[in-house]
Amino acid sequence: MVKKLIDIIAGARPNFVKIAPILNAIRTGSIEYRLIHTGQHYDRRLSGDFFEELGIPDPDVNLGAGSGTQGEQTAAIIMGYEKVLLDRRPELCLVVGDVTSTMACAITAQKLTVPVAHVEAGIRSGDLVMPEEINRMVTDSITNYFFTTSEVANENLRRSGVAEDRIHFVGNTMIDTLLANESRFRPPEAWDRFGLEARGYFVVTLHRPANVDEEHGLARLLEGIVTGARGMPVIFPVHPRTAKVLEAVELEFPDLRIVEPLSYLEFNYLVKHSKAVITDSGGITEETTVMGIPCMTLRDSTERPETVTVGTNELLGTDPAALEPAFERLFAGKWKKGSIPEKWDGKAAERIVAVLERIL
Repeated sequence: MVKKLIDIIAGARPNFVKIAPILNAIRTGSIEYRLIHTGQHYDRRLSGDFFEELGIPDPDVNLGAGSGTQGEQTAAIIMGYEKVLLDRRPELCLVVGDVTSTMACAITAQKLTVPVAHVEAGIRSGDLVMPEEINRMVTDSITNYFFTTSEVANENLRRSGVAEDRIHFVGNTMIDTLLANESRFRPPEAWDRFGLEARGYFVVTLHRPANVDEEHGLARLLEGIVTGARGMPVIFPVHPRTAKVLEAVELEFPDLRIVEPLSYLEFNYLVKHSKAVITDSGGITEETTVMGIPCMTLRDSTERPETVTVGTNELLGTDPAALEPAFERLFAGKWKKGSIPEKWDGKAAERIVAVLERIL
């Protein structure tokens, strides 16, 4: 049997979590894959650790795109991936998520008439200020095969004119990875250093420009979080983008514990045992929903509404004043329990590979 070659694109931390179960499911099938690492995230804590922890093999190609402006990074990825395609053309290019690598490789593949499949297609926040929203819209406008995580995403695609037979509701590969690795979660060094106890601390992640690019605004958010935490430790693994701003902010919050970015297994250990999570990330709201952990999202919109309507997430906006009543509900035991969205069952990758084998 001659195996069909597909390219699988990964470039940033969320991508690695999403591709791991797909690679694992492909290994026993009729598909050959070429793993393309664009190099969009090049910091070891944001990239290398994930490959080791999640059992992802070394990439077949690393484009080494590195940092730069949106345009510089997009151009570097397009130029690098074009050379790969001209050297050997795959049957299909599979992209995941909504980062620059997703959009850039989808464009490159289509210009060379290579069909594109998009994992996590159809999600929309409606916020065109977010670079990720542009990436989603552009990618889906040129995608051939759509793999979706929710009925909301399906409906978004239908409204944009995508035919029903191109939409494949498969579930969430991030949750595949979470469930497959939950027994392997391990406490980070900060667990003992800060004397943490289960349900006795909060986890914070902030990285979106609206929240972290302006010093005063970031300081007000952190003040609202620390005040709301009522003396409990607040663990803040700092994204490199945020670290630069924090250097200029004079922090006087003794309960705030700033730590370096954590590995996948360490971070999710903290989340699983926390009192609650305060974040502006989309993916983390999916993980907290499945783990049953209360989550406060500091954004005005979300591309994952099922984490709010079904799960444990609440959308608070970016005004620090919204934090106090949210913390009051939490400490009063009035936070919603939530449930798990349809097909978030750890089998999304199997469904994706089954569709790919039919397509190819």
